[in-house]
Amino acid sequence: MWYKLPLYDANGKKLKDINLNEVIFNDQNINNDLIHEFVVMQLANVRNAIAHTKTRAEVNLSGRKLFRQKWTGRARVGDAGSPIRRHWGVAFWPRNNRNFSKAMPQKMRIKALFGTLTLKARDWEMLGLDKYPFEEIKTKNAYDVISKLGLADSKVLVVIPQSDEVLMKSLRNIPNVKYILANYLNPYDLLTHKKVLFVQDALEKVEEVFAK
Repeated sequence: MWYKLPLYDANGKKLKDINLNEVIFNDQNINNDLIHEFVVMQLANVRNAIAHTKTRAEVNLSGRKLFRQKWTGRARVGDAGSPIRRHWGVAFWPRNNRNFSKAMPQKMRIKALFGTLTLKARDWEMLGLDKYPFEEIKTKNAYDVISKLGLADSKVLVVIPQSDEVLMKSLRNIPNVKYILANYLNPYDLLTHKKVLFVQDALEKVEEVFAK
């Protein structure tokens, strides 16, 4: 099945439909388990271990045995920092040096990305912008373009082919709009945004980077 991308100008006028690359946009690339694994990996790799507890070796308490081992009628006991005592050293609790990172083979990551792009194309949640016509940094200009494309009420991911200071700084203060470079495109950002807007040659850049 051939998927198409509707291409618009900055005034919201539809110019044409672009046939999408069948290597990327293909139903055979859709693998929900693979997409889920990629998203879990992304979230794990940005996780910051903050929770931290002290072990019995780190609490500021004496290491002296609290009372003699025998002939007291009580259970045997160690030092005051023992984890079995309340409010002292802790065993099996979180440490801030824990590593949550995960890895995933490159071919699996690419297929997960292609599957996510195919899902967006199948649901008609992707569109293209022929050209961003403004040369000054102005949020109002970028917002007008987003509005004319009918995306003002949607959560939008704007994909740009390369770093563009004018476009990036014009987009960054618009609520619910995020920009991303084409070579950093990923399933998590695609899935957490309702609409995906490819600006100028961004789609070609995606093909160049990922569909080698």
